Amino acid sequence: MDLINKALEFEQRKLSFQTTSDRIIASREVKGLILGINDIYKESKDSELMDIMKRLTVIKKKIEVRLKGRSQS
Repeated sequence: MDLINKALEFEQRKLSFQTTSDRIIASREVKGLILGINDIYKESKDSELMDIMKRLTVIKKKIEVRLKGRSQS
């Protein structure tokens, strides 16, 4: 349950990662949280865990867009 609390805390943080290294650290942290919650989800099949993973994935995608930059199409 400590992992779930960390995930909820990460969600509540202000997402203003100023430097590239801050974004990389945040991306790795959220990836670890998602994978950890996924392991718990595989055993329990709790829909609340799936919802948490979905919200974290949205945050992770936003961070990665900032890291990679928007394409010039």
